[in-house]
Amino acid sequence: MTARTHPARMTDVHDSTLLDAPLRALRAQFSEWGADFSPHALALDADPEWVRHCFDLPAVRYLARMGIPAAYGHDPEPIGGRRFRGELALERAVIMEELACADAGMLIAAPGPLLAGVLVEVLADEAQKEWFYGRMTAEPLWTCFALTEPDHGSDAAAMTTSLTPRKEGEGLELRGAKRYVGNAARARIGVVFARTGPGPLGVNAVLTATDVPGFRAAALPMIGLRGALISSIELDGVAIADEQVLGRHLSPSRRGTWAFIQTFNRLRPGVAAIALGVARAAHAYVRDNRRQLKADERHRLDRLGRQVRACRELVHRAAAAVDHDGASGHLPSAAKVRAARLAEEATLQACAFFGPGARLEHPFLDKLARDARAMEFLEGTSSMQKLNLFQGYRSHRFDRDQPFPVPAADA
Repeated sequence: MTARTHPARMTDVHDSTLLDAPLRALRAQFSEWGADFSPHALALDADPEWVRHCFDLPAVRYLARMGIPAAYGHDPEPIGGRRFRGELALERAVIMEELACADAGMLIAAPGPLLAGVLVEVLADEAQKEWFYGRMTAEPLWTCFALTEPDHGSDAAAMTTSLTPRKEGEGLELRGAKRYVGNAARARIGVVFARTGPGPLGVNAVLTATDVPGFRAAALPMIGLRGALISSIELDGVAIADEQVLGRHLSPSRRGTWAFIQTFNRLRPGVAAIALGVARAAHAYVRDNRRQLKADERHRLDRLGRQVRACRELVHRAAAAVDHDGASGHLPSAAKVRAARLAEEATLQACAFFGPGARLEHPFLDKLARDARAMEFLEGTSSMQKLNLFQGYRSHRFDRDQPFPVPAADA
């Protein structure tokens, strides 16, 4: 019998306490659109370029413009009486869980602003926004967010990529290397972090096209999330004009390190939602393909379902917190840690329901298990997130006995 790989049915999803009627309608719409992802999941896993066959899918079309403000021509059809542009963390968390439950690979492989777009919104001046959003609305384009380095990861304090004045002519030049950058090998636009001087104020970001001399990107061999085309980048004297430096109209303390912390705070609940979607997909796979369960198996499956629902509540509260205050990064870190761990636990438990040959006999389940391992490394490992959580506690950003500073009514 062919195993079914469709995402969890809406009747199996319990509402978070933070979702109003329009957000529930948003979730229902993306659950419906996400069903289009599942038939392409294994093809995309085998060939990351398969995503080019999927540009007409409604969810891919939406992702290609998600996060673009209304002022720059983004006017999506209303859902539940509200236009959702994906500018809020809670909106993105709802969307990403539903699509990741269908296929996290397709979600991350789709063209669109995503990480780069949030940084542009935080840092760019009006001319830079016009250039970036103008290109994003003209056609589906991939973007990349180049922070991580081969030897130092995403530790900005140890960053070695440099942005220095050109020896000949005007402007600046980029030199260095980046690694583990999603979609970089096919991106047309990128934001790149580089150092202009020592200390946290010496970190800056630039906006650049990728089809320029000195910018080279190549896909890396991956086990999971193959559709995301995780890449390495070499920067060999890439010319950067002064007007490409993001945040140049801001004080040094409001760009660089501050900016990417703000960006990650805003996007971290969405990353946690992707991991949550993978965990939910594993639970749904067992439910749909193991109809006869012993009492202890039913208990294990029910327990996993409760864990998914509890994690969803944490993810949504983290998203509401960062929508309330962009500097509130502790709850998103807690959500990312829990969701990444749950994705691994859920896929391993799901495999156990099908015996020793589960991953050979169930290719979609094998893909879920491989994709789940990547969740730990997306947007910072659990060790980094726990440090962020500890720093929030030490700086009195939250109380251990009252960790949710945003009431549901304010979300």
